[in-house]
Amino acid sequence: MPFGLDGVEVGLIIVFLCLFGGIMSGFPVAFAIAGAGVISFGIIAALDSAGLLLHAAIDTSSAEYAQLIAEGVRRDAISVFRYPELPRVEEALFPQGWEQAVDRNLAFIVNRMNERVIAGASIETLLAVLMFVMMGITLERSKIANDLLTTMARVFGPLPGGLAVSIVIVGAFLAASTGIVGATVVTMGLLALPTMLRNNYSPELATGVIAASGTLGQIIPPSIVIVLLGTLAGDIYSTAQESRAQLVGCSDALTYLGEPAVVSVGTLFQAALLPGILLALLYGAYAFGFALLNPAKAPPVNLDSGNGSVISKDDALIWFLLVPGAIILGGIGLAMVDVIGTQSVSVSSFSQAGEQASLRTNVSEACQAAMIELHGQAAWDLAVAQQAAINEAGGVQLARELTAEELESARSVAVLGAAPIGTGVAVLFLGLGLVLAVARGINPIADGKPLAIGAAGIGLAFLIDWLLIAANTSSGTTFVLMAVPLGITMVGIWPAFARLAQNELLAVVFPPLVLIVAVLGSILGGITNPTPAAALGAGGAIMLAAYRKLKDENKTGSMILLASLALVVMLLFGVNFDLRMGLETTTTADVIASVIAQLAYHAAFIGLLYACWVLFRTGVLGPVVRETAKVTSMVFTILIGSQLLNLVLISFGGEHYIQDFLRSFDNELKVFLIVMLVLFILGFVLDFLEIIYIVIPIVGPVIYGGTFDPKWVTIMIAVNLQTSFLTPPFGFALFYLRGVAPKEVTTGHIYRGVIPFVLIQVAGLALLWSFPSIVTIVPNLLP
Repeated sequence: MPFGLDGVEVGLIIVFLCLFGGIMSGFPVAFAIAGAGVISFGIIAALDSAGLLLHAAIDTSSAEYAQLIAEGVRRDAISVFRYPELPRVEEALFPQGWEQAVDRNLAFIVNRMNERVIAGASIETLLAVLMFVMMGITLERSKIANDLLTTMARVFGPLPGGLAVSIVIVGAFLAASTGIVGATVVTMGLLALPTMLRNNYSPELATGVIAASGTLGQIIPPSIVIVLLGTLAGDIYSTAQESRAQLVGCSDALTYLGEPAVVSVGTLFQAALLPGILLALLYGAYAFGFALLNPAKAPPVNLDSGNGSVISKDDALIWFLLVPGAIILGGIGLAMVDVIGTQSVSVSSFSQAGEQASLRTNVSEACQAAMIELHGQAAWDLAVAQQAAINEAGGVQLARELTAEELESARSVAVLGAAPIGTGVAVLFLGLGLVLAVARGINPIADGKPLAIGAAGIGLAFLIDWLLIAANTSSGTTFVLMAVPLGITMVGIWPAFARLAQNELLAVVFPPLVLIVAVLGSILGGITNPTPAAALGAGGAIMLAAYRKLKDENKTGSMILLASLALVVMLLFGVNFDLRMGLETTTTADVIASVIAQLAYHAAFIGLLYACWVLFRTGVLGPVVRETAKVTSMVFTILIGSQLLNLVLISFGGEHYIQDFLRSFDNELKVFLIVMLVLFILGFVLDFLEIIYIVIPIVGPVIYGGTFDPKWVTIMIAVNLQTSFLTPPFGFALFYLRGVAPKEVTTGHIYRGVIPFVLIQVAGLALLWSFPSIVTIVPNLLP
């Protein structure tokens, strides 16, 4: 063999050279990957047929190999890396010919495509990619970035490095609302870069902060990277942990781990929240520190101020800090003393099943030893004691249907234990109180009587809920009683919204902020999974963009506002009434609520159709749909092409060869560090999509098959992949920025400007490595 390389090693080199060659050729990446797989397989098959590729495999008929098997070493744990002294035998790369290799693996790869691309369980989650892409492109076309950049520059411009800090804030905001790196970088490059250069900002700082902030969409949810990575990681983690459990002698991963081997995209969104905010803070801190050390290269800038009343420091302190803080802390305090809480009296018609032991104890001796090594002797002893107590009590108590008396008793206990004020009422009216407080601070000299009336309505709502509404009060009665204080509160809310609309910052930030809260809140709060949330985001983005277009045409946009109100009505009635018809317990109030909800649904649907017509008429919808189809098609074509390339690696054993090499290291941290370094280096030449679909399936069974938390592993990979957009010479963010930068900004300026932010990325990875709780704390706190 050339240079003493094994045939499998030569095959791996051929595959990756063909891959890099295809990508560098300028041919569309989605097709270059599949083409690289076909071409590399043809070259390897031709060399193997000519007898030029030989693989030095372990001689399974040798006495040394038989001795290892007799000592209890599993066959799949024996490799040339872990036992290099074992006798070898040379064999062809395709012992039975390449035709047999194709026939053996073709069915496997077709099944994998069917599972991951066409009709598998992950397809519903992958649909979120399409709708998140549409949401991002729609918001980008609605000129939201233009408004945000202008407003943030006015707010932060007078500070040292204020324009750079405002870029970071806008980048984080756009990441949470659009998540499209290319659109964000291009938009900020067109709008902000000329302004920064005119105000004597360093070209390096200006280009670096724009490129880096534009990539925050890769990690701050809703992130397309996390959706794609999460669907892949979930399958790999589950399979890897099952193999790990069987390797140590346990029947399944649930027995060995004591919990299901599952990781979802929604959980990964929760895990990515703090790391994304951390990176944004590091970017902003660097920009501010650079300005302090180099004031001439990042000077303060006073831009034209927008319209709005002058607010004194005392008014700002009272109405923007003290009063909202008192409202929030007051609500938390009342919840802690159980004044605010759930008022649900719903009880199960079945009894609670008895608790099982924390770990399964009816396992083999090998599995028992492995579980003790994993969980500790104390955890095992506790599980044994729990199981002994369960056995003495006659086994695990099964759930049974409750009698009528038991049901009534359970409902009585629920009524007595209910909080005086319901959580839904408290959240709604405390939120309205925050609106009133901020509106008062926006224009302190305006008439405060309407706001005072609104505040009185909030107090009345809490009083009525405490005195007149019990936990077993019907939804219809509750709705009628709360309509009065809600109507009084609206006397102050309408002028409050009018005042808020006069403030430029709130007028720009509030609409997309509501959309972000609706999408992310539903995911992070465990209310729904990413796909329905993405649908909500796409529909909301269409309505928001249409409203913006109507305002540009000096039209009211009242139909869009009514459709938005209809969505709120649907939410309120869906939460407070049972809208299922045909039940024995259906009440008149539920029937009325169902009719109102149906009317609200049709009003919202008509409003969405009208918004689509507005965007179509103004020439926005067509480009949005085409761009969405283009990006989504590229993602799925890369997914299909990567499966073909993986087929080539599997056909001659390249995938297992790499995995055996990684498993040969005894230190799990060392293995993961090697993988992270490889991903970082590959980021210089490959896009994140190629890395996710080509590299992760190869190394995933190793890094997800150990003791590391899968959430931490996935977010570490996601942050690492984010650097692939920044690392010269092929970082996509650099190309996007180069395409829109003025002529005086050179490629050297861009490369030098982005290097500090690449180092910040590395520092962020080091922080996440040292403090994994940054990733895990939010999923542990949220449902």
